Amino acid sequence: MTRATHPAPMSMRRASARLSRYSKRTVLALPAAVLSFLASSAPAFADLKLCNRMSYVVEAAIGIDDKAATATRGWFRIDPAACRVVVQGTLAADRILLNARALGVYGASPIPQNGSDTLCVAPDNFVIAAARQCRSGQTPVPFTQITPTRSDDGNLVAYLAEDSEYDDEQARLAGIQRLLVIAGYDAAPIDGVDGPKTQAALAAFLKSRGLTADIVQTPNFFTVMIDAVQSPSSTGLTWCNDTRHKIMAAVATDDGKAVVSRGWYRIDPGKCLHPDVTGQPKQIFSFAEAVDVENRTVKLKDKPLSWGGTTQLCTRESKFETNEQGDCTSRGFATTGFAAVDMSGGGNTLRFAMP
Repeated sequence: MTRATHPAPMSMRRASARLSRYSKRTVLALPAAVLSFLASSAPAFADLKLCNRMSYVVEAAIGIDDKAATATRGWFRIDPAACRVVVQGTLAADRILLNARALGVYGASPIPQNGSDTLCVAPDNFVIAAARQCRSGQTPVPFTQITPTRSDDGNLVAYLAEDSEYDDEQARLAGIQRLLVIAGYDAAPIDGVDGPKTQAALAAFLKSRGLTADIVQTPNFFTVMIDAVQSPSSTGLTWCNDTRHKIMAAVATDDGKAVVSRGWYRIDPGKCLHPDVTGQPKQIFSFAEAVDVENRTVKLKDKPLSWGGTTQLCTRESKFETNEQGDCTSRGFATTGFAAVDMSGGGNTLRFAMP
């Protein structure tokens, strides 16, 4: 793995902040973001690097379109402010394509999945030689054509960027802030700007995990934070997936004035996740269901494998957030039974297991 050069992670500068259930059913609404690629007219390609200037840890898959053959490979994990070589050596290709997604801990991918090419991917690390006709266990997803730029070292680079246009330092801090918030620490707003609030939240996180401050500067710090987010917590709501299936979940909060429901969050087998519940809602509700590798609802004895309750709230197939819970159908939503979550002890962990 090749990483980008960037300032020491916590050497933060005071600066003004610059201000789509599951592949077919993509997950929870996140801030708008774009893929940013710089153009090059080079006919052949040297090493190709992808660099991440987003506030999310991402996984990327690439497509190589050469004459009548199209192959895909992935997934390449890239932390904020880091780069990774995804193609080594000179490569002549008609087109290079990309699909990128945020890790499941964030709920939804902030990257628009609206490319004009539909190619096959697999859940785990994969190489697919004929990627235009999916086989069992493979899923068709949209890929976007990219044209990288040539860097000073002669290699080619393409940048993943948000509308916020973070530089490397800001992207890394914003990535830390985002994971702190998901883990239950108040580091908002997520803006890539350092300050006492962010420092206090980070210090509390490190103390709770028995970590020293120097770990923040290590290359694996995002792995440490991801592991923390995917572990049960004594505070807030935690979902844990004890099944062999991927689970998609939705959460709803009642602050006494309105009930807001939103989804979807992806919880991988054997993992936990903390939905981003902000403030101190009077009531929290939860719904979850298991899906297969083709994102279809798993059924046991013809019944969906799901975990919900009797509180009828609005959901829909694609990512959603709504504060109106009446007449769901006429507004393009479905009515789904959520379970009330007892938060009287300050936190609750819901474990989803096979019956």
